[in-house]
Amino acid sequence: MFEPASDGQVRFREAVGLSAQEVVAVQAQVRRRVLRWFVRRGWLEEADRQEMLRWAHSGGFSVDAVVRIEAWDRAGLERVLRYCARPPFALERLEATGTDRVVYHLPKPGPDGRTDLILTPLELIDRLAALIPPPRLHRHRYHGVLAPNAPLRAAVTALARAPAAIQSHPASTEPEGGEGYYRSPARYLWAMLIARIYETFPLSCPQCGTEMRIVAFVTETASVTRILQHIGEPIKAPVLSPARGPPSWETFDQSPVFDALAPAPEPAWEFDQTVTS
Repeated sequence: MFEPASDGQVRFREAVGLSAQEVVAVQAQVRRRVLRWFVRRGWLEEADRQEMLRWAHSGGFSVDAVVRIEAWDRAGLERVLRYCARPPFALERLEATGTDRVVYHLPKPGPDGRTDLILTPLELIDRLAALIPPPRLHRHRYHGVLAPNAPLRAAVTALARAPAAIQSHPASTEPEGGEGYYRSPARYLWAMLIARIYETFPLSCPQCGTEMRIVAFVTETASVTRILQHIGEPIKAPVLSPARGPPSWETFDQSPVFDALAPAPEPAWEFDQTVTS
């Protein structure tokens, strides 16, 4: 936890010796406060709140105090960030069994023992759409000293930039006056971020494979237009079709066509139906 210091900075105090009972107590307190806040905002009925407090397995709330990442452990920080940014489902576990059914193989059996989830395409879309956040709303919310209006937020976030500011830089990055300056890694690590997402390094030449060098960033409209025309690329964005909802399965009549006045079809096989004595 962080506490203010006398010099205007903050001091971090490590919480050691946390027992399992203390973690469960914090979890229960968070659950009660969050559900009570939902009722005050009108997002949850009081009867539903009481029912959720009686749910097994902590009612959907969990507090994990096992993972610990040191300030120097960049690989551990990356693993946690990749875990938080993981997709809602694994594509290799999804299997289409026909035109109207998909099967998702669960990574582990559910509470009822099921290992597969059978859905229609619309049911799958409905479950995925529930994970999409509403427009103009934040996906992540920070509390405590990291809250937007927290008095100690500026001092706490400054601690993360302090070790990077003393890193050594090449002589070529120093200005003419000889005084070095700190340059954020985000300004030159964008290529590595793209390489991790698309599994290809954007600064590698597609012809010879050597590393390319950034010469200039062209932002003027006239210059961009001439370059696109020279390499044969379109200069206008494609026309976007208006969005529409998916078709509903209930609107399709899947019953077989039957005409009472149509002649009976000829049988595929002929049988001898004569009766012999």
